[in-house]
Amino acid sequence: LRVMDLTAITFCSDNGLPIVVFDLMAPGNIRRALLGEPIGTLIR
Repeated sequence: LRVMDLTAITFCSDNGLPIVVFDLMAPGNIRRALLGEPIGTLIR
C-alpha cells in the first residue's frame, strides 16, 4: 500500500489490529469508519 508506511502495517499485523483504508476526504467517512460501518477496504 502506498497510503501507509511499512512500520504501521507491521505494527497492526503483529498486534492483531485491523486496518481500514478509505477516502479520508469524503464527507462523513471518518465517522462511518469509527462506527464500524462497511467502508473502503478492511485488512485483517
